[in-house]
Amino acid sequence: MEEKIEIMNLLQSKQVLEHQLKSLTYGSVEIRENNSNKYIYVHYREDGVALTKYVGEYSDELYNLILNNSIKAKEIKKQIRDITKRLKQLDYKEEELSEKIEQNIDFAKRHLVDTIYKQAILEGVATTFADTESIIEGGKVNNMTSEDIMKIVNLKHAWEFILNKNVIQSYTNFALLCEINKMVEEGFYYTAGKIRNTPVSIGGTNWTPDLPIESVIKEELKEIFSKNKSDIDKAIDLLLYTMKKQIFIDGNKRTAVIFSNHYLISKGKGIIVIPAELTEEFKGLLLTYYEGKEKNKIREFIKEKCYMSI
Repeated sequence: MEEKIEIMNLLQSKQVLEHQLKSLTYGSVEIRENNSNKYIYVHYREDGVALTKYVGEYSDELYNLILNNSIKAKEIKKQIRDITKRLKQLDYKEEELSEKIEQNIDFAKRHLVDTIYKQAILEGVATTFADTESIIEGGKVNNMTSEDIMKIVNLKHAWEFILNKNVIQSYTNFALLCEINKMVEEGFYYTAGKIRNTPVSIGGTNWTPDLPIESVIKEELKEIFSKNKSDIDKAIDLLLYTMKKQIFIDGNKRTAVIFSNHYLISKGKGIIVIPAELTEEFKGLLLTYYEGKEKNKIREFIKEKCYMSI
């Protein structure tokens, strides 16, 4: 059992490192000149294939950033190699996902734009479905703030992370929860992915959450998983628990949706997403739930109106 836990943790760490590596622009720098202007290209290898990528117009800042990224990339690659070596020592062999889970991953990917759009609306992001789709595909949009655009980009990264084969096979645990919040809040808070240590208030209610404690959270998550409930009911419990606990300084609802969906998809049972047109109704039920009232009403609402089976 201890070896299995170590393997799961190693696989999760490996995927986090691979995500970090993918987000870096690094490689051997080439500066090309054209009509007195200078442009930066980088040469790098990916899966053994030599590639060249245009980065941008030359500046000292961009040049130094690439050099620093190349140093970071070298260290990340070393960590990945160390993890791969340790997995080999543990006789780890990559397991094939069941057909049901594969179908669920494909189902989630097909609905990804719609899911992210609905999550953005839940967070009050001023976007449209078309703009959300454009951002996810790397296009440009007008009349949106850079913060709102970044929130959508971060949601994309977090979803891509949990839908990775190795990550979907890992445990839905505290470490994963923190990693999801780190991605969701990347670029907004330096404490992203870390338990908040300051009080927070919730708009629309006098109820305030206690300061979170790591050991308590781990125990309470364990309790949710140990209950004799269906997978969908456990996923709903995870969603509501993470939202109400307010574990992080921000992004708790976004984190909760993705975290609970990791568990649900890993069981091949569909996805949960709050419909955009029901956002206000859900928020009203959530405030009532925070205050300890009508606890079953919001669970029924999620199961009947927010749950999509495959």
